[in-house]
Amino acid sequence: MSWKDDYKKKLVSVEDAAAVIKSNDRVFFAPVCSAPVDVVNAINKRKDELTNVEMFSALLLYPFEHFKPEFKGHIRHNTFFMGPVERKFSLLGNVDIISYHFGDTAWFTENTIKPDVYIADVSVPDENGNMSLGPVGTFNGYQAAKLAKKVIVQVNREVPYVYGTKEAFLNVADVDYICEADHKVPELPSIPLTDMEKAIAHNVIPYIENGSTIQIGVGGLGNAVGFYLEHHKDLGIHTEMFVDSMVHLAEIGVVNGSKKTLYPGEITISFAIGSKKLYDFLNKNKMVKAYPLSYINNENVIGSNDKFISINNAIMCDLTGQVCSESIGFRQFSATGGQLNFVRGARLSKGGKAFLTLESTAKMQDGTVISRILSALPPGEVITTPRSDVDYICTEYGAVHLRGKSISQRVKAMISIAHPDFREKLEKEAKEEKMIW
Repeated sequence: MSWKDDYKKKLVSVEDAAAVIKSNDRVFFAPVCSAPVDVVNAINKRKDELTNVEMFSALLLYPFEHFKPEFKGHIRHNTFFMGPVERKFSLLGNVDIISYHFGDTAWFTENTIKPDVYIADVSVPDENGNMSLGPVGTFNGYQAAKLAKKVIVQVNREVPYVYGTKEAFLNVADVDYICEADHKVPELPSIPLTDMEKAIAHNVIPYIENGSTIQIGVGGLGNAVGFYLEHHKDLGIHTEMFVDSMVHLAEIGVVNGSKKTLYPGEITISFAIGSKKLYDFLNKNKMVKAYPLSYINNENVIGSNDKFISINNAIMCDLTGQVCSESIGFRQFSATGGQLNFVRGARLSKGGKAFLTLESTAKMQDGTVISRILSALPPGEVITTPRSDVDYICTEYGAVHLRGKSISQRVKAMISIAHPDFREKLEKEAKEEKMIW
């Protein structure tokens, strides 16, 4: 039987695909912009028929009905990276978060998700019947498909065909049900850079040498740094997330991978989130190669790239360099993600550096301004990167190198990049607690 005949045999309606889900199933569907929106919506329409269904995904860009509290007992959602949509619904009681280091994704998929059913948005098959898992499906989709009892794909003509290892594809032979439903791939819009982000970017840029290999995390600050690298030469990319600033650097020739020590000439990624321009750049671009997240975030693999530069965002730091990047007090804001993997990987790299960036202050809802650098973190604040792992921390007032420094050296350095309005208070608190004299 040819793959085309097999395709026709497995082709069902979206509603019939959704009917495969039964009570007590554990359903993993591709995260972010690779979510199979039509199939998930059809599953949600079956709410009253289902009990104790567990959904798993991450950083979704669509407000699915099962996030709502009336779905309790029927369909529950579990996220392993909270974005704005999940955050909005998280206090209503039907969205739970599981936090882990992205480098452990293979273990997490097998031992925590344990999917009965895997569902993904995929590209139209190529001449061999291979369907690309698209911008985010390579995250862990191939492994999830191999573990699941049932595999459903939604073939979407808008999904870019992303090259990669075998784990970047599912063959028609690998799936149980195929449905067809086109929709635009959700975009993560680029927000204009603020003056603060530009200032922070300018403080990081001097540390990045020509020929470096870079990783940029989610959020505006890291992306800002990317846009200010356009005067560099021969940069490479090894990143969990491919973002719009990297497309810009590749288009103008700054990113060519010629100096990479691992996979020279290649843009090495696990997933991509951004604009339509980014998705168009990915489509059948042989310069880009997607790998499973557990491989991309393996610290020894990261460290195999000489002059590796990791740039990630933080929410808050204490004076000794403890970094919180995922919660505001007890309330989870995002998740652990891959930050620590890349901080540690950069430290293993010959000539590598890891930067954690943040604005020095934040404005509260009542209009008051607080320092993001504190003598002690508030109760419930999650430590994403321990101070013993931190390399560089950067605000709009400069970048400081904390690795190997004493407590008193760290405290003085952190005060120097705090907002001037808070430095005197921070120094007073540090002296009271005998952190400095």
